[in-house]
Amino acid sequence: MGLLSIIRKIKRKEKEMRILMVGLDNSGKTTIVLKINGEDTSVISPTLGFNIKTITYHKYMLNIWDVGGQKTIRSYWRNYFEQTDGLVWVVDSSDLRRLGDCKMELENLLKEEVLNY
Repeated sequence: MGLLSIIRKIKRKEKEMRILMVGLDNSGKTTIVLKINGEDTSVISPTLGFNIKTITYHKYMLNIWDVGGQKTIRSYWRNYFEQTDGLVWVVDSSDLRRLGDCKMELENLLKEEVLNY
């Protein structure tokens, strides 16, 4: 996953990429995806499980996987890592009381073997 896999895909002329959006619940993942896609963000409910949005950018199709961030489903994040070309970690920097939790979850995420190649 990451820059090298994206470069390999570009060299092989693959035009489809899978991007995973993760972060704590209520950090703004869904809002970001909807804004990028030009959709209404006035009413957003918590993501239970995941949502997939396909966005065309230039000649590329980006399949953005917006994964819920509730504490009870964070342990399932690892199920989405395979076949992922990029990961976006979303932080609500205005939620100061949860920055410690955010740091801890990011550290746990970075320990995942599949993400470290």
